[in-house]
Amino acid sequence: METFENLVRAEFAPENTYLNTASNALLPARTVAALQDAARLRARGRTLDPLFADVEACRAAYARLAGVPAERVAAGATVALHTSLIAASLPPGAEVLTVEGDFTSVLNPFHTRGDLKVRTVPLERLADSVRPGTALVAVGAVQSADGRIADLPALSEAARGHGARTYVDFSQAAGWFPVTADAYDYSVSITYKWLLGPHGAAFLVVPEDFGDLTPVQAGWVAGQDPWGSCYGPVAELARSARRFDSTPALFAYAGLRASLELVEELGVDAVRAHDLALADRFRAGLATLGHTPLPSSGSPIVSVPGLGRLQPELAEAGIQVSNRAGNLRASFHLYNTAADVDRLLDALSG
Repeated sequence: METFENLVRAEFAPENTYLNTASNALLPARTVAALQDAARLRARGRTLDPLFADVEACRAAYARLAGVPAERVAAGATVALHTSLIAASLPPGAEVLTVEGDFTSVLNPFHTRGDLKVRTVPLERLADSVRPGTALVAVGAVQSADGRIADLPALSEAARGHGARTYVDFSQAAGWFPVTADAYDYSVSITYKWLLGPHGAAFLVVPEDFGDLTPVQAGWVAGQDPWGSCYGPVAELARSARRFDSTPALFAYAGLRASLELVEELGVDAVRAHDLALADRFRAGLATLGHTPLPSSGSPIVSVPGLGRLQPELAEAGIQVSNRAGNLRASFHLYNTAADVDRLLDALSG
């Protein structure tokens, strides 16, 4: 059996120090090959049936990672699209509880409705802020800006106690953090970050009874018989969450199938241990450089206050990080090593 290190070494050969997975991941070699194969299939005029099969394989793989049946997983392209579906299901005047500074895609559709009561609180007060009359709580499991982790068990308990539904965005979690989708009414994730996929694929997990969602964006792929639903109104919607699918970006799913296979081969627990060890090494190194110690948060995303201005010169030096709200955000994933961490620390010490 191949070791973690050997599997990673065979798939990745970055030409720089890439510490920006929270923006988008490096693509594994097998994923690049799958994308090329998909493009050649179309260029040569061959049937695209294998690419549609890739969509179903990805749906099943994500369902395994999320711990739910594949019949509860809808395939789409973006978190914002799926959030719009959730927002459209709420009655006028419904209260939606959100988190200050959360990622726009999990928030904005509730605001653009114009007739919902959107309430915003600090992440640390989320569970305590659920109240009678709260219809939905929407939150990123791991905050994009700084890697803070929501107290999801406390949120789930508070929501159940007040009859509120929950909508959790696992975009900065799926791939290194255990996704327990069954604990929430709805959950969502894009796949081009910690799941190592191309842009253009996202998954929504819905309840078995669909949770009062209406497939307002339904097209031909939402039919129980998609190829028999190409003309006129769809005679019968899919009897699974596929009724909430949007037409898939086939190349994206062809690549994603290979990426998800790699994630399953490595194992989320092993990836998590690797990622967190590097993040803790970085936090410890920052303290030795005289920075205010950052507590270990159990997250591979580390945000250093006030250093975002250094992002351009770090990029010039071949070190890729992000500037988020003036803070330097470094994110560590399976293809990173201790040498990558030390190189960033050396650059910051200068």
